[in-house]
Amino acid sequence: MPGTLYIVATPIGNLEDITQRALRMLREVDLIACEDTRHTRKLLNHFGIQTKTISYHEHNERARADELCRLLESGQSIAIVSDAGTPLISDPGFRIVTRAIESGIPIVPIPGPTAFVAALAASGLTSDQFFFAGFLPARAHARKLKLQELSSIPSTLIFYEAPHRIAATLRDACEALGDREAVIARELTKIHEEFRRGKLSQLAETFSEAKHARGEIVLIVSGAQPDSAAGKPESTPSQKLAERVRELEGEGLDSKSALKKAARELGLKRDEAYRLMLDHKNRRSK
Repeated sequence: MPGTLYIVATPIGNLEDITQRALRMLREVDLIACEDTRHTRKLLNHFGIQTKTISYHEHNERARADELCRLLESGQSIAIVSDAGTPLISDPGFRIVTRAIESGIPIVPIPGPTAFVAALAASGLTSDQFFFAGFLPARAHARKLKLQELSSIPSTLIFYEAPHRIAATLRDACEALGDREAVIARELTKIHEEFRRGKLSQLAETFSEAKHARGEIVLIVSGAQPDSAAGKPESTPSQKLAERVRELEGEGLDSKSALKKAARELGLKRDEAYRLMLDHKNRRSK
């Protein structure tokens, strides 16, 4: 009989948040696959757990998933953990889970802490519907495009972000989404846990100072509100580009020059602008 793959949630900061069931499984399995073995060993040592560990992270995930599945097929049971919170939630684990499913290996989740759920619960923003987008792209232009794609979603938006990018992300979010109500949840369950609430513009100003942008950060933004004046969602990037091209053509520019100028104004590369225009034309022809 094959072993079982356990997906074990671990604390996001405060070690008291680990469950009794999680501790039992970490003691009973044959092997623990960790995002960082050194980090997980601190947790295991705190609770006197001696189970063998092996690394499983984004750089070795493909090869390690095959190796771990062979061990599971041989009858060993394995727990997969991330550095903090629930595995697979913006963390490694997807490949081993899909490989285990393909091989008919039992998969058992051991639920526990997840940073974005804790942040949402205490945010004060609408929580009955939400959209978790994980980490936004690191590059500014790609980040702006992603935010524009999400701008018409009526549900509360949730993101993870790195401290050194949070100020830029807040400015980009204000530009792409409008100056909405938002919350920064920082260092959840740790000594310096903090919630900052306000408009995106206010938070962007606060976190422009490096001293405020430290630790693990969750950004929560209120969802899109119905446009009472127009009654329609904001334009997509391709629509905005097409509208600007038409305006420039109306001013006398030829189509090639208009596209080039519109792309420059919107911060788009030439190839990307061409692709968006082609996509816009294809949508209109359907």
